[in-house]
Amino acid sequence: MDRRELLRLLAAAGAAPLLPRAARAANPDGWQAQFDASGAGWKIGFATPPADLAPTRAVVRGRFPDALSGTLYRVGPAGHDLGGERYHHWFDGDGMTQRFVIEGREVRHQGRFVATGKRTAELRAGRRLDEAFGTILPGVAPATSPDSMNVANTNLLPLGGELLALWEGGSATRVDPGSLGTLGLKTWRGDLAGLPFSAHPRVDPDGSVWNFGIGSGQGLLLLYEIAPDGALRRADALPVPALPMVHDFAVTDRHLVFLMPPLVFERARKDAGASFLDAHVWRPELGMRVLVVDKKDWGKRQLLQLPAGFLFHLGNAWSEDTAGGTLIHVDYVRSDTAAAVFTSDRELMRGRRVRGPEPTLTVATLNLSTGEARQTGLGLDAEFPRIDPRRIGLRHRQVLHATQLLAERPGFAAIALTDVESGASQRFVYGPQAMVEEHVLVPDGERPGWILGTVLDLAQKKTVLSCFAADRLADGPVAQATLAHALPLGLHGVFVPGAAA
Repeated sequence: MDRRELLRLLAAAGAAPLLPRAARAANPDGWQAQFDASGAGWKIGFATPPADLAPTRAVVRGRFPDALSGTLYRVGPAGHDLGGERYHHWFDGDGMTQRFVIEGREVRHQGRFVATGKRTAELRAGRRLDEAFGTILPGVAPATSPDSMNVANTNLLPLGGELLALWEGGSATRVDPGSLGTLGLKTWRGDLAGLPFSAHPRVDPDGSVWNFGIGSGQGLLLLYEIAPDGALRRADALPVPALPMVHDFAVTDRHLVFLMPPLVFERARKDAGASFLDAHVWRPELGMRVLVVDKKDWGKRQLLQLPAGFLFHLGNAWSEDTAGGTLIHVDYVRSDTAAAVFTSDRELMRGRRVRGPEPTLTVATLNLSTGEARQTGLGLDAEFPRIDPRRIGLRHRQVLHATQLLAERPGFAAIALTDVESGASQRFVYGPQAMVEEHVLVPDGERPGWILGTVLDLAQKKTVLSCFAADRLADGPVAQATLAHALPLGLHGVFVPGAAA
C-alpha cells in the first residue's frame, strides 16, 4: 500500500466506532468508596482537585540559579473521579498542566485542567460518558475515535511558540503557555487530523522533532518529522506485524529506534468489550523486537531481537561505526513483564499498594551489520530517565532517573545520576516520606548544569520543587520551593528558559 492508502486506513479507523455505540446500564461500582476508605497517607497524590489551582507563590529556601530563570511545565492525570465514580487506572485521569515560574528567590505556581472535548462534555453531564484507556465504567459508551478517549495527561512539548499537551494515542492539544488555557486540538495536516501523536516526541539538538503514533487495530506505525518552527516536514504510515503497545522511542543522529515489547493488541478482545489496555495480551514468544528506521529514508528498516521484556521509557540512543559494524547503543528502563500496568497502576485508584516487576536501568547494543542484539542490566531500579537535552541522539554518559523503590508505598524515594558506560551512580535520597516525580537536566553553558524536579512530601502534605548542582547531586538541594498544598502526582514535563509568558 502507498502512503495515501495507509493514512486513509488510519483516518477511517479514527472516524469509525471501535464498537457499536450503545450505552450500558448504569451500575456504580465500589472503587471510589474503597479509595475513600483507604488509610494510606500516600493516596493524597491520587486525589482529584475540586477545581483548577489558582496562581500562588511558593516559600523559597535558597536561590535558584540564573540558568533556571524560566518555567518548568508538568502534566499528569488529575481528574480521577466524577459523579461518584472513580477510574480504575491511574493513566485514565483527566490531564492537569502545572506551571512553575522560577525567578531567583521567587517561584510562582499555577495548575489547570486541560479542557479536552472529553472532559468538557463529561463535566457538563456530571458523569463519565466514554470509555478510557484502562477503564470502562458502567453506563459509558465505547470510544468513537482516539480523541474521544484523549485526556492530554502524559507529556508536554513546547514547539513553535505553542505548548502541546500530549497523550498516548490521540491528537496533541494546544495549551496557552502563559494562562494554561486550552486552545483546541493540533492538526498537522488535513489528512492527519485526529490521528495518533504519541506522548514522547524526541527533539534533536538542532530543534527538529521526531514522533510516532500507533494504529493498533490496523498494525500501522505512523511517523512524523517536524521542523523547529513547528512546520510538518513529512508524515507516513508503516505496516508492522503484531504491532505492540509502544509508549516511547529513541533517536540517534541517523536512526529512529523502537523497542517493541510483546504486549500485543488483539481485536477479538476489544470486540468482546475489553478496555483498550485489556485488549492487549502478553506474548513472550515474540521477544522484544527492535525496529530501526533510517531517518532519511523510512523505507530502510531493520528488525533485531532482544529477550522478552516490557518498558515504558528510554533514556537515549547513539550510533557509531566500528570495525565490527554499525552499532547503536540505547538505554532504557526494563521490567520482566507488563504485570505492573495491569495491576500496580490500577490498584492505586483504590488506595492500594501492589508490587509488580521492578523496573531496572538497562543498556542494549544493536549491531546493524550482523543483526546481533545484546543487553546488560545495571542493577539499579529506575524510572523517568532523562539526559542533557543537548545530547539527544548523540553519545552520552549520564542518565538522570528516579530510584529506590519502597515496599510500603508506591513510587521512588531518591534520584540518581548514573554513568551508563561505567555503571557508577551518585544519588540523593529524599527519604521515606517523599514520592519522587520526574526530574530534568537543565544546561548551563559549559558548566555541569542543574537538576530540577518535584516531590510530594507526605509528612508536610505539600509539593516541593528542588534544584541540585548536577555534579554535586549527593550534596543535596541548593534551593527549594515549597507549595502550600499537595499537587496530584504527575508524569512528565519540560523546562523552558527565559522570561515567563
